[in-house]
Amino acid sequence: MTTEAEEPTLTIDELAARAGVTVRTVRFYSSKGLLPPPVIGARRVGHYGPGHVARLALIEELQQQGMTLAAIERYLGQLPPDLTPHDLAIHRAVVASWAPDLVETVSRRELERRAGRPLAPEDIERLTAMSVVVHEDGDGDGGDTFRVDSGLLRLGVQLLDVPLSQDAILAARKVLTEHSRAAAHELAQLFRGEVAERDARDVKSLSAHMHPLVVQALLTTFQRSLREELSEWLRGSGAG
Repeated sequence: MTTEAEEPTLTIDELAARAGVTVRTVRFYSSKGLLPPPVIGARRVGHYGPGHVARLALIEELQQQGMTLAAIERYLGQLPPDLTPHDLAIHRAVVASWAPDLVETVSRRELERRAGRPLAPEDIERLTAMSVVVHEDGDGDGGDTFRVDSGLLRLGVQLLDVPLSQDAILAARKVLTEHSRAAAHELAQLFRGEVAERDARDVKSLSAHMHPLVVQALLTTFQRSLREELSEWLRGSGAG
């Protein structure tokens, strides 16, 4: 487990399970310098922390986007060395925004492997409520199968440990979806006005250039706004 102070307390087996990869994969990434070395504790046992989990998630996301190992190494090499797990999660969110919608049908065992943890019936229920998974009929051998939105699975699994009620999470999802669609609609209207008289090739070129800029702008703006709102809330409650 990870302590409140986020100390490196995971063994390599626990790290691999948490990240949904094999121990061999963790060792391979470490040998390539993609993961920082663990903290060596008693009996020469290496311990890993949230930063390793977040970096592994980012590496896996980059791989899913089709990046080669050399390209991933260059990408990680350009990141500041003092990034927090939160910062790495933000980087992964930006990378994941480029992933195409991918819904797959998997077994219960494969779903848990990808989740990086066992899933209790109540976990499956929450993931279903969040539209991350859909429970299908058995495979004929008594096993359960699920349709899973691969792009949302890691986020959904992380939300299982957030101390919020399911109603609050679903309400937050509704707010984010509605406001994101409204912002996308307004931006689309704005861009249509700019390119209405242009050649179709110019329109495609503008779209290709604007997409990453818009994603980064929305993410940065929302992150700053949320930080300001939380700071005001903490000051008002006397917790800051």
